[in-house]
Amino acid sequence: MSRIPFLSRFALLLGALLLVAPLVVAAKGPRKSKKDEVVTITTPQGAIRLILFDQTPLHKANFLKLATSGFYDGTTFHRVIPDFMIQGGDVNSKDDNPSNDGAGSPDEKMIPAEIRPEFTHKYGAVAAARSPDFVNPQRSSSASQFYIVENHRGTSHLNGAYTVFGQVISGLDVVDKIAAQPTAERDRPLTDIKMTVKVEKLKKKKITELYGYQYE
Repeated sequence: MSRIPFLSRFALLLGALLLVAPLVVAAKGPRKSKKDEVVTITTPQGAIRLILFDQTPLHKANFLKLATSGFYDGTTFHRVIPDFMIQGGDVNSKDDNPSNDGAGSPDEKMIPAEIRPEFTHKYGAVAAARSPDFVNPQRSSSASQFYIVENHRGTSHLNGAYTVFGQVISGLDVVDKIAAQPTAERDRPLTDIKMTVKVEKLKKKKITELYGYQYE
């Protein structure tokens, strides 16, 4: 029987462990962060706070990028419909021409749909606006425009058709106040409802304590 020197045997054992270690780490999967971003939308009617879902990563990253860059500051909720939803986030709403609000930029890059069955259009759901199916069969989302469901019973007829990527955790009364504002043509408020948006990273435990939002 051949003899393997002690150091050689140790080297073989170490090599085997190094091969197995990455497999063990991969089996555990990525570690979930203990923190999350709280987005605060401040309007003349008050503040709306929301969280964005990790399960819709493209929409979450895009919204946070726009919010932290100041893109949304000065945009308006340009379309409000009582018992339905409030919509905003169009760059055109920053100018003095109300007729182009909601049109978006002609060269804007759309976001691939991330429609998930577990995220429905319940009261306070945050979803991405988009072009109709006949010009957008992939149901890709607008690069910046979003809406918040104001109907207290939800808008279930929109489920499966638009990407829901967040949820209001504070300020639902503010959503109701915005939806109640007087409007003119195309459901545009008579008085501009301008917003400023900021992002704050907090521990998930703190978010639950402050706003009652429960993480899975």
